[in-house]
Formats: sequence, C-alpha cells, structure tokens
Amino acid sequence: MEKLIEITVGSLLDEMAKRYPDHDCVLYTDRPFRKTYSEFNELCNKVAKSFLKLGIKKGDHIAIWATNIPEWLITLFASAKIGAILVTVNTNYKVFEVEYLLKQSDTHTLILMDGFKDSNYIQIINELCPDLKNSEPGNLHNEKLPFLKNIISVSSEKHSGMFSWEDIVDLGNDISDEELYAISNSLDCHDVINMQYTSGTTGFPKGVMLTHYNIVNNGRCIGDCMHLTHEDKLCIPVPFFHCFGLVLAIMACVTHGTSMVPVDYYSPLKVMNAIQTERCTAVHGVPTMYIAMLEHPDFDKFDFSSLRTGIMSGSPCPVKVMEAVIEKMNMKDITIPYGQTESSPVCTQTRIGDSLELRVSSVGRALPFIECKIVDPETNQDLPDGVPGEFVARGYNIMKGYYKMPEATAQAIDADGWLHTGDLATRDENGYYKITGRIKDMIIRGGENIYPKEIEEFLYTLPEIKDVQVIGVPSKVYGEEIMACIILKEGCSLTEEQVKEAVKANMARHKTPKYVGFMDSFPMTASGKIQKYKMREKAIADLGLQDDAAIETA
Repeated sequence: MEKLIEITVGSLLDEMAKRYPDHDCVLYTDRPFRKTYSEFNELCNKVAKSFLKLGIKKGDHIAIWATNIPEWLITLFASAKIGAILVTVNTNYKVFEVEYLLKQSDTHTLILMDGFKDSNYIQIINELCPDLKNSEPGNLHNEKLPFLKNIISVSSEKHSGMFSWEDIVDLGNDISDEELYAISNSLDCHDVINMQYTSGTTGFPKGVMLTHYNIVNNGRCIGDCMHLTHEDKLCIPVPFFHCFGLVLAIMACVTHGTSMVPVDYYSPLKVMNAIQTERCTAVHGVPTMYIAMLEHPDFDKFDFSSLRTGIMSGSPCPVKVMEAVIEKMNMKDITIPYGQTESSPVCTQTRIGDSLELRVSSVGRALPFIECKIVDPETNQDLPDGVPGEFVARGYNIMKGYYKMPEATAQAIDADGWLHTGDLATRDENGYYKITGRIKDMIIRGGENIYPKEIEEFLYTLPEIKDVQVIGVPSKVYGEEIMACIILKEGCSLTEEQVKEAVKANMARHKTPKYVGFMDSFPMTASGKIQKYKMREKAIADLGLQDDAAIETA
C-alpha cells in the first residue's frame, strides 16, 4: 500500500460496486441472502434513503443490537452513506449495560433483533421504555433516554411502538438518488462514523470514536498482510459489533473486493460447514474458536483444503494450536495481529512468509504508516530493543477520542499523539513485537515482577491442559500470589500438586502458583477476550481472601 486512502465507507462500497459489480459480496449459508457487490450497494442505498425519511441526519447516532445478520451489514453501510454514526452494541448486554450505552451515546435510533442467548432484547427495551407499547413508531418520548426517537425491529413479528425492518426498507422510495449522493458527497473521511464501546474491564465502558479514515485504512492494511484479493472468500464468525468483525473482517474484505461469508453467531459446526460449502480461503477467530473446531468430534468430516489464510487474535495462541491450525486446517498463511479498539484496532501484524516461531512468539511488525515503540511506563522514556516496557502507537489509526470523556481521552493519548495501550511488550532487532502482559496484569510477588504469560506458555506444554490463565490474587505476606486457572482436555486428569511440581521443576521457584483452580470455562467478553478481573474476583471469594484484598487496597 503506497499511500493512505481518503474515502468514506459509503463511497468505498460505491467504488467496489463499480469495480466488481457481478462479484459475490455477501454469502450466507444458513439463510437466503446472497448479494453481488452491485446488488448489495443498491440495497444499502435504498435503506440509506429510508433512514433519511425517518429524520436521521448526519451526526445522529444509530445503535445496532444484533448478531451477524444481513441487517447489521446493511445498517453499517447505509448509515455511513448519510454520515450517521453507527454505535455497536454487545450482543450479551443486559438491561443495566444497555441503558448506560444508549444514554451515554445519545442514541437517536435503535435497531434490534428479538434477543440472543439469555438476553431478551424486546423485554429489555420495554423495561427501559415503559411507554413504548403505547407510542406510535417514531414518536418515542422517554426521560431516561431523551435522544431516542426510533426503534426498528428486525423480527418477523410486529412489536408495539417499533417500526419493523419491512416497514422501513421501502420508506425512502420517493427520495432521489441525487439527494442521497449530494449528502454522501458532502461527508468528510475524517468524520467519526463508528462508536465502539470498550469491554469495560475497569470502570464504565467508554465509547471509542473511530473515523472513516481510521477503519478503511486499517482494514486495507490488514487485508494486504493476508494478501487478500477479489478471488478470496472470508468466513466471518467473529462478532460484527467488535473491531475484529467490523475492521479485520468487513473492512478488510470491502477494501479488496473479497467475498464475505458471515456466520450469525459462533458455532463450530456452522463455521466448518460455511468454510466447506463456500470453499472459503480465509477464516477469522480467537484461539478458543479454533480449539473448539479442532476438538469437535465431526472435525475430520469437513474439507478445509480451500483455506489459505485468516487471523487468530484476541489472546495469545498456544504453539500446539497454531501447529494444528496450519497442518489440519491448511491455514499456512494465518497471521497474528495486535492492537486495541482505540487504535481502530490493529497496530502490528505478522506477514505471510513469517516463520511459525514468529507467529506464536510475536504479534508481528508495525503496519505501514503507524509508528510503534516501547517506553518506560514510569518515565515515558524510549527503551532499547529487548527491554520490556509499555507499547505505545501513533498514526492515522488512533481514535478521535472517547465520546464525552475528555479526561479519559487525555489519559490515553498524550500531548504528542501517542496512544498508551497499557500493554507490556518488547521489540526485537528486526522490529517484531512481543506482548508480555498488561501493566495491570503483572503480578508483583514479594517485589518480583512476574508476567502471567510466561507461566501460561509453560503450562500449555503439559499435554493434559487445554487452556490456562494465570492471575494474581492478594496476599498479606507477599502482596500478591500466583493462581493458575486450568481447563483440562476431555478425559484427562491432573492434580494441583502435579501442576505445582511441573512449574517448580521448569521455572524459577517464585513463579510456582500457590493456588491451582480447575474449571470448565473462563469468563469472556462476547468478542472472545478473557476477563481476568472476573476470575480474580471469583478467586478472592472462593479462597476467602477478602481480608487480604482489603489490605491491598488500603
């Protein structure tokens, strides 16, 4: 990529529809939705006009609360064409979280499905808006959510006070193409177009404001690292509402004319079936997604020979999992990126041709047009290669800021434009970065700095262990102690003492866990990030360490 692209998300789709009109754009395998780039663009234009008819203007906030369904994709591009800002909602949210997001984001229009897993979205929105059932669609008045005017349901069932998707699709038929194009052409690629709420591992979630320029260019660079072309087909089981789905998948595809094969929500069988049915050349996932496919009893019944590349991200990848993905799923060109929502999201990525060693031990080199370096977290001074410190980044990809949170923005981005990630990392002499942990994840036991990832990597070598997370728990004597949280492979057994002995025999004594917990699963965000803080809270309760925790915070 020779230079950055100055184009809006809506204009990008227009351009690709002209370049690849008859090429497959979106292909669902579990529902009758298959569109070429030209057909998909026409549908997005139609819905963009309907949004205008509903009174949605440039800068208004449209929230979407749904899994990876076609309406999600259409809303993304339709809103971009009129300059409305898409607010993505986590599919696992319940009433408290949704109320906070809708209020904090000043959402004007909410598009939602009936629900997902144990969240009933219709019930939740009626609880938040008790007058909804007596309101005319489009005339909502709610003191708690003063900005919210429209609610659109994508359900086949009619809901009181809400428009149905069918109601709105043809709503803007009397708006001319010229009117839509005039609005679209007036937009600036540096305008905010998307707000993603961070997982909120500490405090309340923050609305990360991303521009067209942020996400289009990041998607383009990510796709370049995978050598994507219009001949590729990417299977997308990661959630659209997260940057992994929106940028690493959707934007990477549309910037390259690649076909998207979405899976509405992750299920190993659905993903394997989609890969085989559409002969996908790429697939994205977090390590746990790949592990679930590799260990599925029907894995050997599926054909993965069409696969070539994809992305594994979200948490560090065990060596054995990476080897299995390359050998058994044919993903010889799989890549590993690193970043966070605030950097829209990728800062570094491995390249095709990088060794297996680099792909499991590093997160690659800086993407083009992005500066990355390691600094001392205390002094902010640059550190030399090989010395651990905080990973910071600067470039076109850095967010505009957190919505209505100027102080938090100033804490994250310094006066020189560097985003402080809070991640500990090292860089080698070839410019490859290795993430060693979170500054807040680092365990300090009796003055010794202990990086959980180092112990996790060792424990992954034990054949009985399927997954492991190492956390710090409070201690009166040492400040913190180490706890290993382990998921065993099916049919395998391991005792607490065996785990401790294995670590003691292979690592420094102070890295031996004091506690070992065996569990069936780890608490995760919907995007696949493991929530260590929740594991720590549970461990404090289970181990009766509340008094130690009180001393720690005193």
